[in-house]
Amino acid sequence: MEDSTTREDGGRTTAARQDGVLRTVAIGALQLEAGGALPEVELAYETWGTLNADASNAVLVQHALTGDTHVAQGDGDEPGWWDALVGSGKPVDTDKYFVVAPNMLGGCYGSTGPSSLDPEGTPWGSRFPFVTIRDSVRAEARLADRLGIRRWHAVLGGSMGGARALEWAATYPDRVRHCVVVAIGGYSTAEQIALAQAQVLAIRQDPAYRGGDYYGGPAPVAGLGLARRIAHISYRSEPELNFRFGRRGQGAENPVEAPGAAAERGRYQVESYLDHQAEKLVSRFDANSYVTITEALMSHDVGRGRGGMQRALAGAKAEFFLASVNSDRLYFPEQSDELARALPGEVPVHSIDAKIGHDGFLTEIGQLGGELRRRVFTG
Repeated sequence: MEDSTTREDGGRTTAARQDGVLRTVAIGALQLEAGGALPEVELAYETWGTLNADASNAVLVQHALTGDTHVAQGDGDEPGWWDALVGSGKPVDTDKYFVVAPNMLGGCYGSTGPSSLDPEGTPWGSRFPFVTIRDSVRAEARLADRLGIRRWHAVLGGSMGGARALEWAATYPDRVRHCVVVAIGGYSTAEQIALAQAQVLAIRQDPAYRGGDYYGGPAPVAGLGLARRIAHISYRSEPELNFRFGRRGQGAENPVEAPGAAAERGRYQVESYLDHQAEKLVSRFDANSYVTITEALMSHDVGRGRGGMQRALAGAKAEFFLASVNSDRLYFPEQSDELARALPGEVPVHSIDAKIGHDGFLTEIGQLGGELRRRVFTG
């Protein structure tokens, strides 16, 4: 079996199929929505399955804020973050569909971002420009061109990935047949922007951040860890945190005893949990990319410069599939309902029943499998 890869001249060639293997492709210079440009852009991506002769079976899967390209396991041993949805025999069946998962522009998993080298061979750092969700989608369109894909059978994503999927349907209406948007609305609200700003400032105020030019020295792990703590609270629900941790101390630690300074008191279990989440992220993610992508998500507004959300989506030709998480306190289900009302025709909003909150779009995505097979992945 073979899949399509690319040559430097942009043409298609074939190579042995490699599922879940990271690749990069140069897409040239990119003018940015807010001004400025990137002179040389590369996008990293992984693929699964085989592109058919008329390129009609291509599916684009978009990752969330700190996600990566590894949506499904593929040929290696590393599990994917949406293994319940993508793979052989799964709702997005890689025996039938050619799945592409790109790393967002500004990321740190192979795409051009702040840690990438500029044309002079120096990390971009503080000089990396502001990018938007729309900029990344325009870059992804060039990736599709390089792969010989003129129209996606489906574009799907959750959280920030859903924002990118929605932007695809609005920006390139003739290139999206189905659009699956999970756990996000048509724009970032004031509260969501406020939560994001607190995370960005946590990083920028770390002395090690050095305005973004910390490469070659200590990384701002304290700031990035704090940003992750703030974010993770919004990713989980209050009932879940209370059920799992309550007011219990962590192991032998007593949070109401401090024999020395106040800072020496023991931790509550929930504090230990947040510490663990912070440690996991700082070991795998670049702080500048966290700032860049978070600010891109703050910019999310499909109606910006298009006369509002309803007018922006009036020309969309995709068949939409919307879903929300019933316990989500970051992207409220009401935002998905508002998005549905802005779309042409009657578009139902499917509900993921999850006790844990926003992260249910990852852990409980299998609940949508049957409906996705019936409405989107019928081939």
